[in-house]
Formats: sequence, C-alpha cells, structure tokens
Amino acid sequence: MLAQAATNSTFPVGALSGANRVGVSRGAPASFSPDQPHQVVFYDGNQEIYAQGERAKALYQVEFGMVRLYRLLADGRRQISAFHVAGEVFGFEMDGQHHFFAEAVGRVGIRVFRQPANDANWRQTLTAALAALVRAQEHMLVIGRQNAAERVAAFLIDMQERQGGDRHIELPMSRNDIGDYLGLTIETVSRMLSKLKANGVIRLTNARTIEVVDEAALEALCE
Repeated sequence: MLAQAATNSTFPVGALSGANRVGVSRGAPASFSPDQPHQVVFYDGNQEIYAQGERAKALYQVEFGMVRLYRLLADGRRQISAFHVAGEVFGFEMDGQHHFFAEAVGRVGIRVFRQPANDANWRQTLTAALAALVRAQEHMLVIGRQNAAERVAAFLIDMQERQGGDRHIELPMSRNDIGDYLGLTIETVSRMLSKLKANGVIRLTNARTIEVVDEAALEALCE
C-alpha cells in the first residue's frame, strides 16, 4: 500500500541516478504522462504496492524492476494475471477499486501518478490502458489454447520482446511465479525449461537469466 511505503525512499522526478536503475537495460523509461505531477517510490522484493479491494487512487509506471499482479482464489490458490516491466503502466480500474494485488517481484522503483489525467495527456493514458488490455487478451489466449511447452515458449518470447529483444532475458520472478502466471505447476515449468535447454533452444546463464540460442525454434513452438 502507498500508506505503508513510508519506510521506503521517495524521490521527486529525476532523482534516480544510472546506478539506481537496476534491471533496466535501456535506461529509465520515458514518463507516460510527463505533464502530470508524480513521485518515484521504492519497494523491496515481495512488498505490497496496493491490495485487492483497496480504493484506486493513482496510476503506476514501473521505473525499474518488475511488478506482479495477482488474485487469491477462493481455495487459497494464487493466480498471477500480469507481470509489468520498466516503462509499463498499471493500476487501471473502472470502478475506483483495485481487483488485484500488486507486489514488487524484487527491488523496484514505481512512478506514482496520483492526479487524474487532464486534457493534455488523456491520449497517453488511453494508449497505456489499451496496451495493458491487449496484453491481457493475449495472455488469456495462451492459457486457454496452448499446451505446457507452448505456454513456456510464448512466455519467454513475450518477456524477450518487452525487454527490448535482447537474447538474454531477465526473469527476476521465481519458477513458482511463472507457474502461477501460466497455469502450470512449478515442476512442469522446470521440466519445460530443462527440455528447451536440452534441445539447444535456450541456455540457462544463471538462475535469473536465460539466453535464447535458437529464436526460430522457440517461435516455432508457438505457431
């Protein structure tokens, strides 16, 4: 919650140095709504940004790091609906109430826009909202129509594209997070990644970085 973020460092726009932009390979993203007053708030890994059922008072843009959105199901299981990386905007709600929890995956910086969009920047807000909607629709197709191997391949391609297309993909989330996002068990996620590695499609650089060795083969799995 923003009220709980008082223990975090909060800076006005422009206060971040290059050394603080951990996890952003292309530099800090441009503000999606530059005319709106905002601040940058820092969260530690697994810290809550806002809660399901909480009143929606702001929009949020990832400055660096990664954020996950999730909902707790009636049986206690967790369903992750989205991951947001640097430059992406989240927190859009139609009824003034958050329907998902938002948490920092690791150390993250968030631009918080507390004021509603004005006439000068409503188009930027609409564009950001539509981009989030398209990603959500594509994710539903992946979950509903693809098998385990195709889901993992589609996830890697999506992460690669959203991180600038580099062959090295940063995955700060856990395998359990990936499973909760793709509707798979952690064992299945690990098995699919191991299979891709054995087939020479990817290389596991470390626990949080994957190198795409054969992009054509990875894309073929999603066709």
